[in-house]
Amino acid sequence: MSTYHTWMRFFTPSPLHHRLGLVCLGVGLQHGALPTVGPRTLDHHVAVVIHSGSGWFAGPDGRRLPVTAPGLIWLTPGTPHHYGADPGTGWDESFVDFTGPATATYTELGYIEPDRPLVPLADTAGPRAAVSRIVRAARRGNPLLEVETGAAVHELLVALRRARADVSPDGDPVLQALARDAFQPLSVAEHAARHNMTSAELRTAVRRGAGCSPKDYLLGIRLGRAKELLAATELPVAAVARRVGYDDPAYFSRLFARRVGTAPVRFREQQGRAVPGGWSDTIPDPDHPPMISP
Repeated sequence: MSTYHTWMRFFTPSPLHHRLGLVCLGVGLQHGALPTVGPRTLDHHVAVVIHSGSGWFAGPDGRRLPVTAPGLIWLTPGTPHHYGADPGTGWDESFVDFTGPATATYTELGYIEPDRPLVPLADTAGPRAAVSRIVRAARRGNPLLEVETGAAVHELLVALRRARADVSPDGDPVLQALARDAFQPLSVAEHAARHNMTSAELRTAVRRGAGCSPKDYLLGIRLGRAKELLAATELPVAAVARRVGYDDPAYFSRLFARRVGTAPVRFREQQGRAVPGGWSDTIPDPDHPPMISP
């Protein structure tokens, strides 16, 4: 295979549009034996969704890791990267460039994973639909271009989170099983034994499927769930720790602060300020809708 097909558009949202939280900077659809990308470093985020085919990816250390569809390549600001499709088979990809202050919150919640540039997906139907919405909005002359594409970036991040193999009933069976058992107090050796594998075999399988070690893979799932519980519930930190597999809440708090950059209580406070309002199980009166006080 020596040919490729590509379509892409890039935009420059105004400072006012940046205040929406997320802005789309560009979108593209490509297929075939695509040219190698990089090495390069960007000042914004890019989600590259690989729908079919295979290739490779190299991060700051220069080590090449295999990329197999369906999957996601996260490109984050300031991180050197280099990647390409297999020249013989090529791959089918869509990509979205984006930035904005909301990327910090999405990163804290685990929707954007700077430390995990390769993410296996169960399927790409949801992300493909979100990218298609951006493509439709990107038609020339659309007066709502920046607002529509910015809203679709939110949709894309949610679709990618939902499509991750570790939260889907499908996907790599080893990763699926690790995700299912991630909150149990098991060592890597005990996880391996459950699959009739040696620890070395498990490390190889997880590295191939997720691009990281089993310990980091399990920790990412635990901390991701802890972030969700802290942001969306009023459970005490000790209860959150137990739910994600830590009997010692002090150890959990130290680990969370070291990995996330802020203590669990502080993280919850930040999320509470970011999203005003609360939960209710009462259907509001349409003539008297709920209001948020200034």
